[in-house]
Amino acid sequence: MAKLSTEDRDDLSKGSFAFPKQRKEPLENASHVRNAVARFNQVKDVSDDERDDAWKRIKAAAKKHDVEISEKSWREIGKS
Repeated sequence: MAKLSTEDRDDLSKGSFAFPKQRKEPLENASHVRNAVARFNQVKDVSDDERDDAWKRIKAAAKKHDVEISEKSWREIGKS
């Protein structure tokens, strides 16, 4: 995965993250999108509404970076 330095991560806008309030799971490239899906259920202290919004951002970033996501909802992650 392309690693972001602390400085580069700090320079990202809130909209560049799946969870902008917590600045968790950047969505800058395909590798980050795949990582955001893999780590989605590890994000703590977020509501289901925040997860719904984060999933929408991840799906949009996946489309932008040509990443295929088989799950229709974040609730399906790890169920297959």
